[in-house]
Amino acid sequence: MSGRDYSKLANGWEFIEDTAYDNESDLLHELRRQALDAGFEQGSAAQARFMAIQVRQIRARSVIILGTGALVETIHLIGALNALSTATPGQLTAVDSSAQGTVLIRKAFNRMQDHTHVKLRVVNAKADVFLPRLNPGDYDMVIVTGDEQNYSGAFDHAYRLLRRDGVLMLCDALALHNGASANPSPRSQTEASGQEHGGQRQNSQRDRALHMCQLIDDAFDDERFDSALIPVGTGMILSVKR
Repeated sequence: MSGRDYSKLANGWEFIEDTAYDNESDLLHELRRQALDAGFEQGSAAQARFMAIQVRQIRARSVIILGTGALVETIHLIGALNALSTATPGQLTAVDSSAQGTVLIRKAFNRMQDHTHVKLRVVNAKADVFLPRLNPGDYDMVIVTGDEQNYSGAFDHAYRLLRRDGVLMLCDALALHNGASANPSPRSQTEASGQEHGGQRQNSQRDRALHMCQLIDDAFDDERFDSALIPVGTGMILSVKR
């Protein structure tokens, strides 16, 4: 592809995101603002919409989302689970290492609970502490967002928790929201002594990008899953348990 083709692709990606955002409800726009005011950056509107479509496509009944203040994604998932007509209510487990993040999620759900049959379980805990407590093979979908620590051991946890053909989604695979590239350049020298903080931030971004690159390699090497890299939002690794 030429540089012009990539430019068109980037413009198209921006159009997709804008369209998804414009089609979110007033409630979701309000919740986005509340989350941002509380210091929680929200994920891509197109990515959250894609999650919801996947829930309906595989007719998921039990979903886990790991994140830090992943409010918009949680509301999209509740809507998707609620749209599935079944005698058994769907269940969403939202695991958040931030107490403030769990408060935001509970408050948002309280505004919806009269209009949904979905059961929401909100847990304030670290993923690597809470996930081992769950029953194996009970879940249709596991979604990972937020802090880098949430991604640690994601494939091992998902393999144990998911049913056969269950779906694992790893968000932010291209590390774009941190301003880093998925193919980071070699480390450069610090330009001036007064730029230490900026240098530390760049190193953190670079480390995250390198981590996500390794995660992509691990996904395609893991024979327990069939995986694809999906160009939605800030990039997603979509893996299906064999």
